[in-house]
Amino acid sequence: MEQSGTPTRLSVAVQDLASDVVAALRGGDPFRLSGKVTARETTEANGDPALAAVRVLGADALLPVVLRRAPADPEDLRVFDLAVRAFPPPTDASPTSAWSHWAMRRTLTRLDASFDGVPEDHAEPGASWLEDASWQVLTRQLAVLAPLAVPGGDCAVLRAAQRRPVDVARGFVRAVRRRDWLQAAGAGRWLALLDEVPDTLGLETGLEFVAGMGAGDPRVALQVRAAQLMRAGAPV
Repeated sequence: MEQSGTPTRLSVAVQDLASDVVAALRGGDPFRLSGKVTARETTEANGDPALAAVRVLGADALLPVVLRRAPADPEDLRVFDLAVRAFPPPTDASPTSAWSHWAMRRTLTRLDASFDGVPEDHAEPGASWLEDASWQVLTRQLAVLAPLAVPGGDCAVLRAAQRRPVDVARGFVRAVRRRDWLQAAGAGRWLALLDEVPDTLGLETGLEFVAGMGAGDPRVALQVRAAQLMRAGAPV
């Protein structure tokens, strides 16, 4: 039996995959998702922790390709598509789970039109729950949905964030003060896309601070690096 606090196979796989994405975003070795996961068309596929890690990272599992605006490797797309199909959101899925799945489907179709899916795959989930959310809840939800924060990624969640840049900035500061580095990094990534972010926030310095304090978690590094690249306005 695993001791309390012992990393699970899934958590290890998520950290490992996030580390590879970060290395690619920093200009390391070429990123190959298919090198991490074996795409097998079997009913046991959803028991593979490496494949489940793709679903946990969501659209960010292909972030190096998205930010480079480069053609995706067909095998990488096949692995990504298998993760989408192996872990569909249940009918009572939370809004964040539904949006995460939608973002993965949209990423597939943006990178390769042959992954067209069925019409309902392209319908955005509702985002009304964000409209009247407190700034604390808004920031928490946006941080979970950070994979939606990509250039040219217009959707209802982004539009909700665009209407409340000051609230997202407040949430970023709160997350830093609470030492919630992953939430701070996710909020910072959204702020990198938003207009009218207060200059007094000092986002660049804040992102560097979050990266340093959350250095033990590659998911934090992933969000911070994505934010920095988008702020710079340059491809990876």
